[in-house]
Amino acid sequence: MTIATDPTLLSQDEALSLVKSTIKQSQAEGVFVSLNASESALSRFSENQISQNISRNRFTLTITSYFGKRSASASTTEINSYAITETIRRSEELARIAPEDPEWVPLLEPQEYDPRLPAFDENTVNLSPLARGEIVQRVTKLAEQAGVEGSGTLSTKAFVDVIGNSRGLRACDRGTEADFSFTARIEDGSSWGQRTGFAIASLPIESMTEELIERAFSSRHPREVSPGVYPVIFNPAAFADLLGWTIWNLDGRAADEGRSFMSRTDEAGTSAGNRVGEQIFSPLVQVQRNPAHPLLQLGTCFGDGLSNRYTEVIKDGIPQTLSYSRYWAEQQGKEPTGNLFPIVMTGSDRSLADLIAQTERAILVSRAWYVRYINPRTLEVTGMTRDGTFWIEDGKIAYPIKNLRFNQSLPDMLRDVDALSRVERLGNSIVPGVRVKAFNFSSVTDSI
Repeated sequence: MTIATDPTLLSQDEALSLVKSTIKQSQAEGVFVSLNASESALSRFSENQISQNISRNRFTLTITSYFGKRSASASTTEINSYAITETIRRSEELARIAPEDPEWVPLLEPQEYDPRLPAFDENTVNLSPLARGEIVQRVTKLAEQAGVEGSGTLSTKAFVDVIGNSRGLRACDRGTEADFSFTARIEDGSSWGQRTGFAIASLPIESMTEELIERAFSSRHPREVSPGVYPVIFNPAAFADLLGWTIWNLDGRAADEGRSFMSRTDEAGTSAGNRVGEQIFSPLVQVQRNPAHPLLQLGTCFGDGLSNRYTEVIKDGIPQTLSYSRYWAEQQGKEPTGNLFPIVMTGSDRSLADLIAQTERAILVSRAWYVRYINPRTLEVTGMTRDGTFWIEDGKIAYPIKNLRFNQSLPDMLRDVDALSRVERLGNSIVPGVRVKAFNFSSVTDSI
């Protein structure tokens, strides 16, 4: 592996010192400062050859000034003292003339964070363009030898985030991330996959490429099946997107105001609180916010300073909490939670192949594509299958089928989960493959 030298990413001490000095220069009644510095690199390939190879260094310093309930933010991408001072003054000038915020909350006091270090992999930080190119070359060679058209991306990123305010709040996180995605196409067959890790060495790049090439061949010449309600097996990549929609909608304010599937209504149809504590989903559904999961090892705080600590979200199919902003938590007498991410859903020790072998009849979905709301109140969504959809018969993949559009209530989908596979990391989520007893397909599509 070829290693680059002289990384330019700010150290945590340098970033923290810069935030502290910015706070000292403020003339506002209160000030909040956030700093993000990152080094990222991306190799993009299509038609079995590299089409783009870029590196990017980014620095952003954002200053929010407060005068009473008035506030305004200004940002700079320059690290010199003159630019920072000008940004502070601009933020103060705007804050003085801003309207009062009806949902104002005071600046956050110093917080306690988990005493752990997020993952930071030096080999990922220092991976050279040549090394990335060599990895991509191996991928495209596999595709070319198989006679498929391969495209995708390989990216790495290292970052440091620091926040602070005039009440003494200080928080600092840093981390690394590597991501690989690959699409294989041949004739009317296609496949897609993605994997993410905190270290480039953790990505199963070549084995994943070989698996996706095989799936692309298997997906050719699909047959048409009639729309309807079918048992479905989702691989982790397909399920991750649908689960994410559900967790995004566990919002306390929307539930309390009657705008969510988590809203409880009385006999007159008026809002009567939320459904936390009710058995809504299958007992197999266990979801946590767990940034310390071994496959994630993410940061200890959110961008507003709230702690990103372990939280039970769904236990035995029963929602345990909702997401509360600081403002809404204050209104409801709750503790603010921050976002309910990253998602970690408990799986099993079985493989996806095991789920298929234990299934008499179902549709195997490799990817959920272009998911959109139909009804936010009930969390009914629509979307399409893509990149390899198959008919399962007597515990085996029988043949490929044409892609289908689905119209589905996601709470009902999670209620009907009856089997799980091992988990994978996709983006910043940890999810298993799942089998669902009933899933509604509304029409056939012409997409590949």
